[in-house]
Amino acid sequence: MVKPADGGNIARLALIGNFLPRQCGLATFTTDVFTAMRARYPEIAVDVYAMDDHPGKYDYPAEVTGTIPEPELSAYIDTARKIEASGAQAIWLQHEYGIFGGPAGEHILALLDRTTLPVIVTLHTILEKPNADQRRVLEGLLRRAARVVVMAERGRDILQRVYGANPRQVVMIPHGVPDRDLLDPATLKDKFGWDGRKVMLTFGLLAPNKGIETVINALPAVIAKHPDLLYVVLGATHPNLVAHEGEKYRDKLKALAADKGVADNVTFVDAFLEHGELLDYLQAADVYVTPYTNPAQITSGTLSYAIGVGKPVISTPYVHATEILADGHGVLVPFGDVDAFAREIDALMSNDRDRNRLAERAYARGRTMIWPKLAEAMMAEIRAIVAARPFRLAKVPAPLKMLTPDFAAVERMSDSTGMLQHSIYSVPDRRHGYCIDDNCRALMLMSAIPGLDDVARDKWMTIYASFVQYAWNPDTRRFRNFMNFDRTWCEDAGSEDSNGRTLWSLGVTARDAQAAKHRDWATAMFDSTASMALELGSLRAQAFAMLGAAAMLEAKPGHQLSLSILEAFPKVHLDLLAKARRPEWQWFEIVLAYDNTRLPQALIRAGQALGRQDLIECGLATLDWIVAKQTSPEGRFRAVGSESFNRPYAEPLQFDQQPLEAQATVDACAAAYDATGDVRWRDEALRAYGWFLGVNDLDLPLASVADGGCYDGLMPTGLNRNQGAESILALQLASCAISGVSKAAQSVAGATRVVA
Repeated sequence: MVKPADGGNIARLALIGNFLPRQCGLATFTTDVFTAMRARYPEIAVDVYAMDDHPGKYDYPAEVTGTIPEPELSAYIDTARKIEASGAQAIWLQHEYGIFGGPAGEHILALLDRTTLPVIVTLHTILEKPNADQRRVLEGLLRRAARVVVMAERGRDILQRVYGANPRQVVMIPHGVPDRDLLDPATLKDKFGWDGRKVMLTFGLLAPNKGIETVINALPAVIAKHPDLLYVVLGATHPNLVAHEGEKYRDKLKALAADKGVADNVTFVDAFLEHGELLDYLQAADVYVTPYTNPAQITSGTLSYAIGVGKPVISTPYVHATEILADGHGVLVPFGDVDAFAREIDALMSNDRDRNRLAERAYARGRTMIWPKLAEAMMAEIRAIVAARPFRLAKVPAPLKMLTPDFAAVERMSDSTGMLQHSIYSVPDRRHGYCIDDNCRALMLMSAIPGLDDVARDKWMTIYASFVQYAWNPDTRRFRNFMNFDRTWCEDAGSEDSNGRTLWSLGVTARDAQAAKHRDWATAMFDSTASMALELGSLRAQAFAMLGAAAMLEAKPGHQLSLSILEAFPKVHLDLLAKARRPEWQWFEIVLAYDNTRLPQALIRAGQALGRQDLIECGLATLDWIVAKQTSPEGRFRAVGSESFNRPYAEPLQFDQQPLEAQATVDACAAAYDATGDVRWRDEALRAYGWFLGVNDLDLPLASVADGGCYDGLMPTGLNRNQGAESILALQLASCAISGVSKAAQSVAGATRVVA
């Protein structure tokens, strides 16, 4: 559903890009668009988030709301949170390669994907032949953006032809230009000591791709006819070039001018000028030259500025120049053509009438590009994307209809080796191979899932058990975790958590497997490997091992190794709880992480196995606390988002929500219901299970009912539509657990009715 809008009511925007005093063209552009928006729409707050390549170097003005250190992924994620909390209604991103962290600047995608806001992206570079990372990042921007702004029609063509962009998504808005009167250059020449001279100007950060050598090489022929000609090269050397080689390039140009005998006709102004002084320089020039060497350059702010103030332009035919100078609005010459530059410079300097007419035509085109017009065009697009933004009405949850456990998606992700880790949508992605975590979960599912015929159950339980057996490394006395698709192992020992989870699956299989042969195998495997549990230091690994030991005690009452595990770890957990606890923080750690509810679940199951009410009560109290943290203001289950992990004593963040957390909560609440018979825990289990079915923050079901699949997560912008093994197993194991809770509840209700 789309919320009606009146086309206005925009109160706050988030603007991301470089910003002055950082010295680059993008910083100038972002500062100019900020100034233009503030002048044209003073009622709208524009929060600037400046990309920072040297934290602490720049004295940013008060208009900069925050900075994003380029290489720090966490800073992008923190900024996403700030933007979400700010009340901004849209994000306007200035995109250029080289200013964002990660391969081809991929960190910016992490920011955008962690906000719910509509995004408009202005592309300052569009590569016709991108490398793999550049393509991936731009395609990510296209998927996320509601609008993509290009500054030349060729950009629209490249986006559609090379990247498959939706033409309705792309809009062309020319580069903005200053709003100045058309002046006779002679009125400003005395300011710079240029009286009586014809002046030709190039400006912008100095770098080899500017092609200045071509103009210097053309000067001897021009100066033979115009000895008073002055060529002004205005601009500091690009900071990246200075960092790499100092002023070597500038010195090379000076040496070239001396060698050609034109040193007195070339002046270098080594400065990054304030906006007003820069325009004065530009207006004092008779001709502007832009001899760039890159044919694909799709945007040039310096060229736009020259047109904006009415300069006759001589340019090489790069993309932006061919469009903005078309129809007689400037002069184009071939790349690197020294003779052509000499001829056209001479022609304009020799004919005042032609030069002035070209200036008038350039100025007329520039009037269509002034900053207020850009601000108005951008605001029209921003209003459109905000008005079209879907919004969700609060729904009254319908009575839950529990899903019948379905093996189809698990089988789809499995082969004769085991269960593959990841998928692209619903198609298994073999590049990432297998892991013991998923195969252990699949092994547990084989004991719990109803409806499989004996042949299928025997086949798949044997395959998953074989994976676990092969993973054991007797040399390290640890289970390996990750396996390549070619069945080679990626490590000699897996993580502690994967080892703890493996012991859990062995205990459950020893207790629940329908075939005696599988129970016997699991018991023997547990007996030969579980002593390593006593060396585990990870809190969750210990909890997983406790769950396995509790299950083994049910299978083998008095099992000594299981008793040793259950007697060792609860004290560790209780001590950690006492150390981390605060009045507002009743938890074992000062942070939240993944699989949180497994910790109270393990204490509850340990208490039941050992007959210790204190452990059960502690498990219930901490489960009550974490369940409250996992409840939205509307009363829905809200999984602790992965962006919440490892933030000391912090309230959990909303996204990204993972199926693993919902399943763990179902299991923990089922354990609490089993231990107490309190229907409150049954209801909490149902509430967590409802998350899979669409009773969540986005009203989107993650369960794929038709085939037993499950999407990988709930993102700010919707579903992560991949269906990995962990997610599918989370749904199926949760469905089995909730079915058991419901049957137990029905049994209690039936007994009550009989007694009554």
